[in-house]
Amino acid sequence: MKMTHEKPPNICGDKQRELWYSEPVLRMKKTVESVTQGQPDKVCDQIADAIVDEYLRRDTHARVDVNVLGSHGMVMIGGEVTSTADFDIGALAKQVYAEIGYKDDIEVFVNIETQSDEMKRVVNGVTDNMVVNGFATNETRELMPRAVVYAQNLARRLDDLRKSDPMFSWLKPDGKIQLTMDGTKVCAVTVLASHQVSIGEKEVKTALLERLLIPIVGEEGVQMYINPIGSFIDAGFRADSGASGRKLTVDTYGGLIPQGDKSLSGKDPSKVDRAGAYMARYTARYLVEQGLASSAMVSLVYSMGRAEPVHLQAVGMGEKSRGSKMDLTNLLKQTFDFRPEAIAERLNLFQPVYRATATYGHFGRSGFPWEEPFV
Repeated sequence: MKMTHEKPPNICGDKQRELWYSEPVLRMKKTVESVTQGQPDKVCDQIADAIVDEYLRRDTHARVDVNVLGSHGMVMIGGEVTSTADFDIGALAKQVYAEIGYKDDIEVFVNIETQSDEMKRVVNGVTDNMVVNGFATNETRELMPRAVVYAQNLARRLDDLRKSDPMFSWLKPDGKIQLTMDGTKVCAVTVLASHQVSIGEKEVKTALLERLLIPIVGEEGVQMYINPIGSFIDAGFRADSGASGRKLTVDTYGGLIPQGDKSLSGKDPSKVDRAGAYMARYTARYLVEQGLASSAMVSLVYSMGRAEPVHLQAVGMGEKSRGSKMDLTNLLKQTFDFRPEAIAERLNLFQPVYRATATYGHFGRSGFPWEEPFV
């Protein structure tokens, strides 16, 4: 390998920033992942958000920040909650686990305390330092990257086959999708699908090829891999551990844009890591839906104790010239209020809708207020 001692480029300079948006970068292959309801991390996310929902049903002023760990027959739930509500959290966790499709029993340990006095004193401000990003693009009707839409649809379809098609009763809940696109074409897909021991590897591959992959991505020029290491019988918490908040790329934009530094699940909507992520997506969608940009990224930076973001930046890609970019920051500052309390009010966030966000991504799906069309 030829070594060089030339000074590296200034990645913060204007010329380098221009390269980030250049045509060759936009044509790079994009690889994303999605997972099914029974993937261990997603099981933990669903339990965490079911807890959030139940608190909000009973107490709209509840303040919830819980984490869930699952491993080999055990689920541990910990965190901080301030609420007048009281219910059996362990029973709820077992109910969610069974509804996902698992038939084995789990032992649940709950260790939840009230918020600290310092956190209770933060009334309208932010309780942590954080960065959240939102993105939208007009390349799909969902205003999401096409690769993310394909991957999430495949994961949802895999769950649907398991739940509603008797011919796929041998499927188990744990599954993963990895998908690579070259431009607008899918070029490779890997499916991991857990299954009962009663069905052979060949039958699994044939069935999923015909009923899952070909109907969604076609087959011409697509490399397809189904359970490439062979059988996938030991799955879920029997084979692996899971933790809430660990699938942030699946929850958001597939890693195709810079992510925030906090997870979403297990938190009530007063937490700006959750509300801010929804507002960043909402305002990025606004820029695209209004025809101001073909794609847009909104970044919000919050500092502990302050309600207003300490930094807000909105960058849009031009409609006519793909390489042109626009600073739309001032437009958003004049149009929207980015304080956590204002976000929750605008988007009506204190509804118990969060368990549904814990599978197939938080964005690009109807039924959530941050995804409602602008009128």
